[in-house]
Amino acid sequence: MGRGRRAAPQRTTAPEPRQQRQRLAGALLFLSGVAALVFQIIWIKQLSLVVGVDVYAVTTAVSAFFAGLGLGGFVLGRLADRATRPAAFYLALELAIAACAVITTLVLARFAPAFAAMEQWFAPLPWACVFVLVGAPAFLMGGTLPALARALAPAAGRAGFVGGALYAANTAGAVVGALAPVFILIPVFGVQGAALAAAGLNVAAGLGALLLPAPSPTPAKGTLAVTDRPTARSTARRAPAPTGAVMSADARLALGLYAIAGGLALGYEVVWSQVIVQFISTRAFAFSVVLATYLAGLAVGAAILARFVDRIRRPWAVFGLLLAGAGVIALAEVALLGRWLAGTQTAAEAMMLTWTGNALAGASARFLVAASCIVLAPTLLLGAAFPLALRLVAGGQAGRTGGHVGAVVSVNTLGGVLGALVTGLVLVPAFGLVRTLALLALAAAVLGLLAVWREKPALRRARAGGWGALAVAVLLATTTPAGRLAELLTESRRGALVAYEETRGATVAVLEQSMGRNRFRRLYIQGVSNSGDAMPSLRYMRLQALLPLVIHSGEPRSALVIGMGTGITAGALLRYPGLEKRVVAELLPAVVRAASQFSGNYGVAADPRVDIRMRDGRRELLRSNDRYDLITLEPPPPAAAGVVNLYSRDFYALARDRLNAGGMVAQWLPLATQNGEDTRSLVRAFIDVFPHASLWTTDFHEMLLVGSMTPMELDAGRIASRMAEPQVAATLAEVGVASPAALLATWVTDRKGLAAWVGDVPAVTDDHPRIEYGAWLRPGVFQQTLPSLLALRTPPPVVNPGDELTAAIAAEGERLDLFYAAGLHAQAGEREAWRRDIVRLMRLDGDNPYYSWFTGGPRRPGGSAAPGGAGVRGPGAG
Repeated sequence: MGRGRRAAPQRTTAPEPRQQRQRLAGALLFLSGVAALVFQIIWIKQLSLVVGVDVYAVTTAVSAFFAGLGLGGFVLGRLADRATRPAAFYLALELAIAACAVITTLVLARFAPAFAAMEQWFAPLPWACVFVLVGAPAFLMGGTLPALARALAPAAGRAGFVGGALYAANTAGAVVGALAPVFILIPVFGVQGAALAAAGLNVAAGLGALLLPAPSPTPAKGTLAVTDRPTARSTARRAPAPTGAVMSADARLALGLYAIAGGLALGYEVVWSQVIVQFISTRAFAFSVVLATYLAGLAVGAAILARFVDRIRRPWAVFGLLLAGAGVIALAEVALLGRWLAGTQTAAEAMMLTWTGNALAGASARFLVAASCIVLAPTLLLGAAFPLALRLVAGGQAGRTGGHVGAVVSVNTLGGVLGALVTGLVLVPAFGLVRTLALLALAAAVLGLLAVWREKPALRRARAGGWGALAVAVLLATTTPAGRLAELLTESRRGALVAYEETRGATVAVLEQSMGRNRFRRLYIQGVSNSGDAMPSLRYMRLQALLPLVIHSGEPRSALVIGMGTGITAGALLRYPGLEKRVVAELLPAVVRAASQFSGNYGVAADPRVDIRMRDGRRELLRSNDRYDLITLEPPPPAAAGVVNLYSRDFYALARDRLNAGGMVAQWLPLATQNGEDTRSLVRAFIDVFPHASLWTTDFHEMLLVGSMTPMELDAGRIASRMAEPQVAATLAEVGVASPAALLATWVTDRKGLAAWVGDVPAVTDDHPRIEYGAWLRPGVFQQTLPSLLALRTPPPVVNPGDELTAAIAAEGERLDLFYAAGLHAQAGEREAWRRDIVRLMRLDGDNPYYSWFTGGPRRPGGSAAPGGAGVRGPGAG
């Protein structure tokens, strides 16, 4: 096969019935592919609630899905060849998938507490349960493509075309499945509703197999088709296909090479996931577009090559060059990344906005450009390799299509599992992202050269191409700087690199930047600003820890901070002398190491009084029975993918159950990162759990929710006594809160006011994570949200305040209102109004370090920046 000139195939009759079967089979696998990706995305989301979002936990759990898929392709593909009615076998698989997948979804939604309990009793047991829950339906999914390929009964020498076309259709469905949960299904139906919709697609795909016309007799080798008119022979029960044939050496080699190619492909994906995030958002929409682009490349590549794969004269040479080319192009694209990509993204976004007027569509165009420039070309080549691999494995045989397709799919998938594990857990930590990609590209070039060398008779041009790919890979590997991504980050964020680390879970960087005459540092995780030590961040994060401790009705002795970040919130706990237990839950060790680069955190990362536990916050609450007087959170913005786990009603209920009597939960409430309805849903989730809740303003863009199961009494004497502690007083004075009156002036409203503000907006829950899939941020939303919340302001319900404290609170509140009014004027471009308000504020309180930071120093009302200016926003405020 593939040696010498092949005889021209003879056409006996028009192959219309065969084409109809193939089109219908492609449509069925398209539906099946949609459902499979919907389930995969749903389960990955659910698994983050069960096993945590630690890179080891998620990788292990997701590997269960792919391992099941690979094993299913191998085992069920062989069974499909033995089935006398492969279409009925396919129907049974799809119905079983629908039932099994729904059961898995329902169980995972309730499995987190049981997982944590079993892990403490016998650690392997809950992981075995996860493998069964996720692996069982995935095992069944792995059999759908081989079963339907077998049902078509392709002629000898046609396996590459039929299998490649079906693979392309199935992967095209996966493209839709990658987009549908994020853009439609989960926002509309919730997680479990999306699973039911996906199960409906499985049922429809299975029942559609009943419409498949009976296959015609297998044509002789060298013909494209024979008559498809039903005959007594063709409609009779067919004998099982032979399954015991020994696989040829060529077939075994092709499987081995394609297994390694699968590992390299998933290795690329691991690297790409960290490289591309610098050019996209952390929203789930962005990752969905990137995944869809990856799958689209595979689908298009397979579809194109499937049309003529069985006519390629030198299949080994083409196969090798495809594998080598994918690796070389993947490395070349990263080597050539630069400012040109951001400019192209901006142009695409502007064009889409002009066409549609839709901000999400514009942002999606931006994501698509990045994905196309980094991901698309290599995946086109990898997709094209599938039908070639299938042709090489089939070797011209007929009757074993299910086994051949299953074998090719299974080795590629299982190789991918191993490749993802080795790349993410070994190579990236050891060599960094660029060097890891270089190693993968070199391996791909060697792999391609081996395949090219297998071609007989030897082709000088093909072997020259293989050696050329290896030479280019070596050149790129040796000339591309290992710190290429750090250079790009520094250029795009306009700062000086202080620290940079590429880890298993993410890239972590610290940049020094400036705004006017103010210099500060920012923490970047995956290329996205998370926090910093500029004055706005310093203020809200210190209040995040100290405000609830100062107003606490009891005597707080223990506190948990979820999220280390810059360490400022955790460091503030060191300044409260009454605490005996201080715990920090942080996901990334590199973030803890980066904390030493920030000022204002009192060296918290190295302080022995702080117990730093390396796991995500939700997992910490599930695994530990520790109880706290305060749980305070410093997570990324709620709209970021996966972060909604720390903003849902289910999470607040879990945190409530870990509080001591009279304990409090303090939740950071960013106002500038989501639309008003999303903020209302977040607040609704909080007040649904805590009958006693209050809202405090901690910075121009930030507020603080404080909740408790018992009344929170604002005792004037107790508050004054705690703020008189020297360390507490100094820590708060540095951020402009120099007195009990200044602290109490940040009060906004109680639970009654919050309930009136949120109205009947539904809460954020694990099943309906609304804020993660909320509408794209609309312009001017913050300028509406902040005034609507400030309009709720009432005098703080202080017990025994006295006339002097009451007057001082009113005066501090007036200054705060003036500052916020100036900031809103600045954002509206009303410079004269801003100048008027800021001059008045500086006359009233010009020595306040918080207010003067925005004007370049005390009594400089014409300073360089205003609230709401560049860099002063939520965790991106430095």
